[in-house]
Amino acid sequence: MPPSLPPIERAALLLDLDGTLLDIAPAPDAVLVPPGLRDTLHALRPLLGDALAVVTGRPVETVEALLGDAPFAVAGEHGGAIRHAPGQPLERPDLPAPPEAWLASAGRVVAAHPGALLERKVRGFALHYRAVPDAGPAMRDALDALLDGSADFEVLSGQMIWEVRPRGVDKGKAVARLMARAPCLGRLPVCIGDDVTDEDGIAEAQAVGGAGLRVPESFGSAGGVRAWLAATAAGRAWAAVNR
Repeated sequence: MPPSLPPIERAALLLDLDGTLLDIAPAPDAVLVPPGLRDTLHALRPLLGDALAVVTGRPVETVEALLGDAPFAVAGEHGGAIRHAPGQPLERPDLPAPPEAWLASAGRVVAAHPGALLERKVRGFALHYRAVPDAGPAMRDALDALLDGSADFEVLSGQMIWEVRPRGVDKGKAVARLMARAPCLGRLPVCIGDDVTDEDGIAEAQAVGGAGLRVPESFGSAGGVRAWLAATAAGRAWAAVNR
């Protein structure tokens, strides 16, 4: 067990989705759930006292469609929506939604760059440009102009994505809210992610005495994360991490 990880019986495991549990896909709706992943997550839950959550920018409903009830809790939209247990209603902080005029403008930006995609969310939206990487700077400029002077929204960068989200939510706050409720309450968070938006969650986990692991440095890829989870679920508690 790496010395930076708390004992599994005292840990809460908080996992990003895209690039951490699942391989990055050309488009958001093209991701694939590898065979056995749901079973691995279900096997991990009793080892963690059900303190297993997915923390993602995706909507909670998308995570449920992909993984079912395998993660006990889900924080979606960077903490803009949290389901603390299977079957429970979503908990949402009071946040603004982007104006419809912004969404219309974002649609025109995407239309100007064939291959780009607009992903709508309840409290924001994202522009994906993986298929047209050269369009990234122009799309960022368009969003900066759109949000110019806004005190309520910000633009985030990710892996070939620009995302507009309300200020006041991030994965650090999402981790804190999950840790304040059972089954995570009283445990130490182990936060794993691969992207810039995961840094807030990693920092929060470390700040309260837990651990943060970055996929490229610790596992190499999402496949490495899945292999580590499967080994842990098979009884090799906190199987060696490549650090």
